[in-house]
Amino acid sequence: MERSTQARIGYVVKVYPRFSETFIVTELLAREAAGEDITIFALQRSDDPRFHPELARVAAEVNYAPQTTRPSALWDVLREAARLPSLSSAIGRELDELLAVEVDDAVQAVWLAQRVIVDGITHLHAHFATSATTVARLASRLTGVPYSFTAHAKDLFHESVQTEHLRGKVAGASYVATVSAYNVRYLEGLLPELVERIHLVHNGLELDRFPFRRPTTPGETLRLVAVGRLVEKKGFEVLIDAVALLRHRGVRVTLELAGGGERAESLAERVRARGLEDVVDLLGPIPQDEVARLLRSADAFVVPCVVGEDGNVDGLPTVLLEAMAVGVPCVSTSVTGIPEVVIDGETGLLCEPGDIAALADTIMRLTDGSVDTAALALGARALVERQFDSGRLAAHLRELTDAASADGRVTRARRSHAVVGGPLGDESRHLPEGKETRGVGRLNA
Repeated sequence: MERSTQARIGYVVKVYPRFSETFIVTELLAREAAGEDITIFALQRSDDPRFHPELARVAAEVNYAPQTTRPSALWDVLREAARLPSLSSAIGRELDELLAVEVDDAVQAVWLAQRVIVDGITHLHAHFATSATTVARLASRLTGVPYSFTAHAKDLFHESVQTEHLRGKVAGASYVATVSAYNVRYLEGLLPELVERIHLVHNGLELDRFPFRRPTTPGETLRLVAVGRLVEKKGFEVLIDAVALLRHRGVRVTLELAGGGERAESLAERVRARGLEDVVDLLGPIPQDEVARLLRSADAFVVPCVVGEDGNVDGLPTVLLEAMAVGVPCVSTSVTGIPEVVIDGETGLLCEPGDIAALADTIMRLTDGSVDTAALALGARALVERQFDSGRLAAHLRELTDAASADGRVTRARRSHAVVGGPLGDESRHLPEGKETRGVGRLNA
């Protein structure tokens, strides 16, 4: 079977689609728009019934990894792998690596390696330095096809992150993208011997979907909006307390808070305890088109991020960039990469994380005439256009991926397969195209 010379990129993600990971969908759309051939490999199916409309625009085929809930699933994967001579040999060669990880990761890595060979994948890219990258790394070792990954926040800063495991993933990767300069500095300090692998590649926006409008002067009531998962690192407890403090000071203010998560009940109880039922509206999770409507109605967008007790922290929230793009004045905290985009007094307003009074004072600056909100909005839009256009960022990823292929790794991998079990193209005859493990085709078909 003759293989195309065009690069074929396999995206490896833990769950697809995941409601909170809109940045992955945006990245996929931008790379497809640039003509790249993308296939998605998801380790788990989503059990979330909510979908963003943009998901239907993704053309890539989605393949779901087998779940090892029964012993026979393991043997099914190994039997299929054994039909590819080079992969069977590679499993023996990399057995120590496979035995060193969780059984699910090992089985899914063998499955992914099989798909890489049969589908002619030339590069693997994973999101988050967790199980997705573990599986991509092992599949790369089994096939010789290079891999890369994007590191975000929880996969770097959470107390569960083990430096040696992270070092192994970075060392094996052709490149590592990460979403803020803060992350770049952190990784370079943690892994100084691997600095050449680490690259700043922001999460991008489709700017056409976020038309700019100049902010209007707040009326008698200041309308605040916040969006995010209801988890500790988002700092929404601090925001609710800041709203209570503003009310105590006589400021007329409302807050619409959109999102779902583990702290939904405790936040609702906090609203009741502060007597804010007529002030704070907990909207639950909403799709991207509803987020856009919410932003257009806001006088200010608040992102009160904090550092969690377990070290978990936000990286650079995509919804903050969306608010900046549409011209909503933004208030946030000096956590990780946020000060790179919210430059106090130029593109937004900043305060220290976890400080209720400081957050209330900063919000009041939007109403006391000390801040030119129109200038903030214009500065924010200009920054987003310069640094966060998804098309430009996709082009950067393509350059990094092309460089990984140009260094000869793929060529060497093909030679090694030819020695052990014939060229990659020939091996595809060992597996039927319609095999169930290939997945369900386009998720949105």
